Amino acid sequence: MISINELFNNRKIRKLFLKIRYPLFAAALLLVLTQLDPRWFLPGLVVSVLGELLQVWCFATIKTQKKLTQEGPYMFMRNPMYIGRFLLLFGMVMMTANPWILGGFVLLYYFYMTNRVRREEAKLQQIFGADYEAYCRRVNRYLPGLAAFRPEKLTAVSWESFYQNNAHLNMLMILGCYGILFIATFVRPLG
Repeated sequence: MISINELFNNRKIRKLFLKIRYPLFAAALLLVLTQLDPRWFLPGLVVSVLGELLQVWCFATIKTQKKLTQEGPYMFMRNPMYIGRFLLLFGMVMMTANPWILGGFVLLYYFYMTNRVRREEAKLQQIFGADYEAYCRRVNRYLPGLAAFRPEKLTAVSWESFYQNNAHLNMLMILGCYGILFIATFVRPLG
């Protein structure tokens, strides 16, 4: 029997999911839309917005494969973008108040994140070598810490990185999703 980790690391399966990621996201959004609970809209929105803010901060800080980013959120943990993305999506799923959907999402995201991070960290090790090893010794993979904190590097953001990493497009898409979720939750058809 093939392990779940092998499935998440299979190149053919990953390529397939990359090709169909937008229809999959639309299907997941549709599932969430059918399960919305108005009482959970605001708590879910708060969690999701915090995740989006962390993700945008990452987009505006990181210099993908050009420079080992150790500023901004990368001072606190090595993979803040995945934590931000988790919170962003978890908040949206929270709006359903459905423990089965929440549990399924958490399990699926866990395997996605741990396997993707493992592959990325191996690549960063090859690119940055000893500098990356030293960074890994100072900064936790997922849990925030203060070992590498430098106040002057807290706001090390770049508009160039912001646009290069498509943070502006990400924000527009997420705002659109929030609008759809709001309308589906609170706007009832006349009749």
